[in-house]
Amino acid sequence: MAGERAQPALPGTDRVELGYWLSSEEHTPAALVGHAVEAEGAGFRHALISDHYAPWSPAQGESGFVWSVLGAIATGTRRLRVGTGVSAAVHRIHPVVLAQAAATVATLMPGRFFLGLGSGERLNEHMTGRNWPSGKERHRMLRDTIKVVRDLLDGDTVSRDGAHFRADRAMIHTRPDTPPPIVVAAGGDRTAKIAGELADGMIGVAPSAALVEAYAFSGGIGPRLAQLHVCWAESEAEARATAAHWWPNGLVPARVLGELALPGDIAAVASAVDDARITDTVVCGPDRERIVDAIHRFVAAGFTTVYLHQVGPDQHGFLELAKRELLPRFAPP
Repeated sequence: MAGERAQPALPGTDRVELGYWLSSEEHTPAALVGHAVEAEGAGFRHALISDHYAPWSPAQGESGFVWSVLGAIATGTRRLRVGTGVSAAVHRIHPVVLAQAAATVATLMPGRFFLGLGSGERLNEHMTGRNWPSGKERHRMLRDTIKVVRDLLDGDTVSRDGAHFRADRAMIHTRPDTPPPIVVAAGGDRTAKIAGELADGMIGVAPSAALVEAYAFSGGIGPRLAQLHVCWAESEAEARATAAHWWPNGLVPARVLGELALPGDIAAVASAVDDARITDTVVCGPDRERIVDAIHRFVAAGFTTVYLHQVGPDQHGFLELAKRELLPRFAPP
């Protein structure tokens, strides 16, 4: 069973913990490293970093190569546990290369790295010029990816001649003593089932008890991680304006978002939606109790770690708030 594997870099499941989300779409690589260092200093023990080829919108404007950024974070931090949120092997990167990248980062931060995998978005795959697979096909690719990456991280030599990926005597020569755990992003029952059957944990973006149940029903006994978008600011009006500008993809339904190819396309769709709707997906304003309530909704659904994504430039202000008023309320035992 997936949950029985060693999980040295995943948070525990006894009670909820808070993590910090590093948004590669909104910040430069150097800024992300600085944010990771500051988050560790503020008391965060866990972080996730997005893996994108392009930003969600032109306003965000960034998308550094996550594996280079992770190398810098590894040398700049000492305790922070970091995972990708999430990587995908569709067209942009082959599973054997993904396994090598994960193994290298895991050697740089022993026991502090885990690999988050998902089925991908068109935004991050179309540039290779290949056809965008259907959702069902991408789910099959995700299954294949997990198996190939798992075997390589375990030290096996892998050869494949499958429908999606081929490999010829692939082997990872630089590996950590213990393979990093693998977690899977679940947006519905199908991916929750994949996580339960094949992974060491699950990542969700909505406080859905049904999703957690689907994961557990499929054999998942590992941690359930969640992403929570917030925008802390001095006033609610400022927070809403910031969130709408920096995170317009929050106005686009998830199923539509994953099928759009360009940041401009996403911005165009978002422009047709009332900016006030941003509060449907981002907790906005200076009231810390709104953030606490949103965290508790994930806890009630069965999630064990909630990663807070502060939308916009003011990461320092949010990290100060987290240090003073959020982390002490959710301190690990």
